[in-house]
Amino acid sequence: MGVAARCVLCCYVATLMVGCGFGDESERQAWPGYLYTRSVGRCTPQFWSSGTEAWPNIVHQEAAVSKVFGSRMLERYEPTLTLLEAIRRNDDVGGSAYAKLVRQGSTALLNAYKRPGFPYDSWEVKTLLLEALVSDEAAASQAEHFEQANQVCS
Repeated sequence: MGVAARCVLCCYVATLMVGCGFGDESERQAWPGYLYTRSVGRCTPQFWSSGTEAWPNIVHQEAAVSKVFGSRMLERYEPTLTLLEAIRRNDDVGGSAYAKLVRQGSTALLNAYKRPGFPYDSWEVKTLLLEALVSDEAAASQAEHFEQANQVCS
C-alpha cells in the first residue's frame, strides 16, 4: 500500500473514530472528511520546476528553448521563452498542443540528461520535438508520448 493510500486510510479511520464519539468537539471540527494528496514523480514538469534537484549542467534554466532545441522553435514559440518557463507553463491543459509539446518535451530533455534508463536520449527528444512542430496532430501525439515517458520514469 502506497504512502498516499495509507494517509487516506488513516484519515478515514480517524474520522470514523471522531464521528463515533471518540475525542472531543474540537477534534471533530479539526479533522477533514478526506485527505487529497498528489504525488509528484521525480521526472514530471512539477518536480523539475520546483528546484528540488539541480538541473543538468549541459542545460541552464534560463536558456532559451530556441537555443536548446534549434531555430525551428521560433516558428511556434517566443524567442525569449526559457526552459524553466516552458516547464512551468500550465496552459497545456485544454489548451494548445504546442504548449503541451514544449512543456513535456523540455521535461523529457532534462530526464534524458539526468535519468539513466529514460526511454529517450537527448538527441531523440530534440529531434522528435522538432519533427512534431509540423501540425497540431503531430504535436499532440508527441506531447502525449513525452508525457507518458515522464510519468513512468523514476
